[in-house]
Amino acid sequence: MRFSIAVLTILLLLVGCKEDKSNDNLLEGFWLVEMNVMDNQVLPFNLKVSKKDNGSYGMQIYNAEEVIKVDEIEVKGDSITIKTPVFEGYLSGRFTKDKIEGQFVQESLNRNVPFIATHGIENRFFSNKKYTDRNVTGIWETHFSPNLDTEYVGKGIFLQEDEKITGTFRTNTGDYRYLDGILDGDSLKLSAFDGAHAFLFKAKVTDSSMTGFFYSGNHFKEPFIANRNDNFELSDPESLTFLKEGYDELAFTFPETDGNMIALADEQYRDKVVVVQLMGTWCPNCLDETKFLVEYLKENENVEVIGLAFESAKTEQLAFKSIERLKNRIGVKYPILLAQYGTYDKLKAQEKLPMLNHVLSYPTTIFIDKKGEVRKIHTGFNGPATGNKFIEFKKDFDKFVTSLSNE
Repeated sequence: MRFSIAVLTILLLLVGCKEDKSNDNLLEGFWLVEMNVMDNQVLPFNLKVSKKDNGSYGMQIYNAEEVIKVDEIEVKGDSITIKTPVFEGYLSGRFTKDKIEGQFVQESLNRNVPFIATHGIENRFFSNKKYTDRNVTGIWETHFSPNLDTEYVGKGIFLQEDEKITGTFRTNTGDYRYLDGILDGDSLKLSAFDGAHAFLFKAKVTDSSMTGFFYSGNHFKEPFIANRNDNFELSDPESLTFLKEGYDELAFTFPETDGNMIALADEQYRDKVVVVQLMGTWCPNCLDETKFLVEYLKENENVEVIGLAFESAKTEQLAFKSIERLKNRIGVKYPILLAQYGTYDKLKAQEKLPMLNHVLSYPTTIFIDKKGEVRKIHTGFNGPATGNKFIEFKKDFDKFVTSLSNE
């Protein structure tokens, strides 16, 4: 009997050791992650796994020119959790040496998207045809949800090299960041994943038109159509949001993460140029703008910045935690105040700032002069994925802030 117990104990220890070492089995190199979205469609993206000297893992997520470094990876037995920088969303699943099966989880939104990741596949999409006589390089006037009450316009900007496509869609509220894909015959396929959003665009293409669908995770789908139009421009982002009649200034008081209440009317902001950023830690365009502001403030002391966060986190504590995580990861020195938690609904956000005609977009950037007067409101943000538009924005931002400082 004692012999049987001893044998059983040894077997259990061996099994336990095998489980403890399962993290050694995750293979290095490229992996293809495929998410299951609506209509039985698959949203792919690539990541690369490497192993550090201490035995832990590092990963990189690729979207065209964007490389997202991931260093928050937890392994327990054959379970793995991959948390992307800044954003709440994470990949969670079970793995063998060459496969991971699990879900992309966004807890505050109650969203879960199933995925399978396979080692050794570097291509995002697979082409069934070796040659296409079509080329989508150029500007495309795009209408999302055409002929519906929810219709809005976008500007597709694409570059094609052989069958590979990169680019983005700009809209009046921001851009869809770094899209990466192919043109397979007459089929356009583009995707992006950044830890906050999972985007898939699929369309049939002619020389002058596109007809297809846009998928966001497995919770949203809408049709879109597009036509070549090199002269197409979106609305002026400085004409969409403004102070309502009867108001001549912005006013607010919200808490910082340490509980201190900060108001725009505080002494530290008097007689100074102030930029107010309406944002959320869940928002990729806001992240792009935050990175820009952090870098700008390193070289310019002629402006104060205040962030107002509208958070999806279900509790105030979780919302503050998300703000602190963003500040620590990006190196934000300016205050980010919690304006709202539990939802980032724009109608409720507008209730917090009743002097605005609406909150149309995150981010929205409000420029205030030394007298406390609102001089400009910029809706949305054209991030680095928009190329020249981003460069143009940075120049205009600096020129305008400098002019306000010199008044």
